[in-house]
Amino acid sequence: MECSICGAQAVYEVKYNGSSLCKKHFMEYVEKRVKREIRNQVDFSRKNMKISVAISGGKDSSVTLYLINKILSNRRNLEITAFTVDEGIEGYRSTGLQKAEKLCKNLGIKHDVISYKENYGYTLDEIMKIDKKTISCSHCGPMRRQLMNKISEYSNSDYVALGINLDDYSQSILMNVSKGDVSRYARMAPHSYTRDGLVPRILPLRKIPEKEVVLYALLSGIDFDSSWCPYYSMAQRNTFREVIDKLERETPGTKFAIVKFFDETRPAIKKNISTESVILNKCKICGAPTPGEVCEVCEDLESIRNLERAT
Repeated sequence: MECSICGAQAVYEVKYNGSSLCKKHFMEYVEKRVKREIRNQVDFSRKNMKISVAISGGKDSSVTLYLINKILSNRRNLEITAFTVDEGIEGYRSTGLQKAEKLCKNLGIKHDVISYKENYGYTLDEIMKIDKKTISCSHCGPMRRQLMNKISEYSNSDYVALGINLDDYSQSILMNVSKGDVSRYARMAPHSYTRDGLVPRILPLRKIPEKEVVLYALLSGIDFDSSWCPYYSMAQRNTFREVIDKLERETPGTKFAIVKFFDETRPAIKKNISTESVILNKCKICGAPTPGEVCEVCEDLESIRNLERAT
């Protein structure tokens, strides 16, 4: 194949728009779309801004940190930091943590680690040994989100950037639609508003397909962890991944269409469901933001402790 722009040898065929790109123009193609997302998601009128990047050491979060640093590091009054949430998954998280620390060191970016064990008293492995019936994501999701918010707020960050690609994002949209969860649909990142106790999340890669993230990482020489979470097979998301991938093979561009549908419908939905007006209290146990008296994580931890006492 020849590059559709310069005629050089192509490294990638963009099936959803019919073009082929060489290394140079492929990387420019990715960077141009990420720049556009950052520009649309971040309010640069603020002074002395800080963006924290949640980095697991995998391809998506590593490319997110690399590109945010490449695009924004020359801006004055803007600081970039990174952190890793250590769930305590034996044989998995340690490898990703090493890759995350290495990338941050190479880029000269401050890196912190926040763990389940130190904050909740359990690793995810320990939780799964106690609760053998509940899928891991039911425990892990709320805990990860809470710790990401906690460390971002502690560091006075204006935004926390997540490594969520087009495949992930389209799956999340469809999952919320299939569950009829209109409120969660309306609250999905990227966030254009700030609420006390909650740090807005941005998604620079939300329109970059997963395979393009992988290729960009390889071409850029980014050393990332390619292992899978051992609890991966339990995730309900797998079903939605299979459905969307099948649709994409039959009709290239389906994933982009799902995100386009989301972007065009969410504003109207948010007018009828004012998620920003929901009163947030402080959890009476841990102090985290919650619409009730006790947050989801503290309720979950109490259930885990009850199961542990019963065994």
